[in-house]
Amino acid sequence: MEENSTLLLILNPAAGTRYARRLLPEIIAMFTNYGHACLTFVTEQRGDATRFVEQYGDRAGKIVCIGGDGTFNETITGLLRAGLRVPVGYIPAGSTNDFANSLHLPSDILEAARNIVEGEPVTLDAGRFRERYFAYVASFGAFTRASYETPQNVKNALGHLAYILEGMKDLPTIRPERVKLVANGEVFEDDYLFGAVSNSTSLGGILTLPQETVDMNDGMFEIMLVHMPKTAAELNEILTAVTSKQYRCGMIDFIRTSRAEVFASSAMDWSLDGEREKGCEHIVIENVRDALRLLTKERLT
Repeated sequence: MEENSTLLLILNPAAGTRYARRLLPEIIAMFTNYGHACLTFVTEQRGDATRFVEQYGDRAGKIVCIGGDGTFNETITGLLRAGLRVPVGYIPAGSTNDFANSLHLPSDILEAARNIVEGEPVTLDAGRFRERYFAYVASFGAFTRASYETPQNVKNALGHLAYILEGMKDLPTIRPERVKLVANGEVFEDDYLFGAVSNSTSLGGILTLPQETVDMNDGMFEIMLVHMPKTAAELNEILTAVTSKQYRCGMIDFIRTSRAEVFASSAMDWSLDGEREKGCEHIVIENVRDALRLLTKERLT
């Protein structure tokens, strides 16, 4: 069977410093030299990448997005909604590119493009969150709002620090979220400062899981629930755990599971790969094993 040479290329021109769009002709030339016919689209508003994949993805032998983690999220959402198994490439051009860093993808845009055309598909899990999907994290609580409300120019100038500074604005008004999470037959219920359902080693560049803890293709999530500290000693316990990356302590619930049910206020917003998602009182989060076929030369485990 003849290989489909069409490559669906999606560019978010507003991502990061917008440097990637200046390199678009060189990227297309590289893909063309490797025998691909590029079908190129440029996003203008939220959701465009998802719509492009849903509408044109079945015409392509490969799909490549250029942008930040949010653009990659939209791309894989389109793939999974459409039920496509088309290999996908990711050229990270955002401000922080946390998931791309977890994947060890090149930070240089042209090298990232070459990594795609010279790479082979490796399978990755994804998360299903109601009608949406996420590639690496669904989170709530402290600092979560900063991931989608930090101004783009501040992200460009400060990178990860931008999220920390934006999150610090919330410190005087931080309130815990009352959450009940059910996983593996166990119930976890308390006032939580922060929570994350993750398939990555980096959570906003603030929390980092050891590489040996995370397998991005094992059908399992790593879940962290940080209890709201009531005393200085409890706060110190959390800070010690975060700085030492030893998260199994009394103030942090660490869970590995393929499925979780979350019960919380509908007013509690979530962040999916850095993009805002409205909350709801009952949410089922499921791991979709082998959901994605990522084009890369890099070893992920």
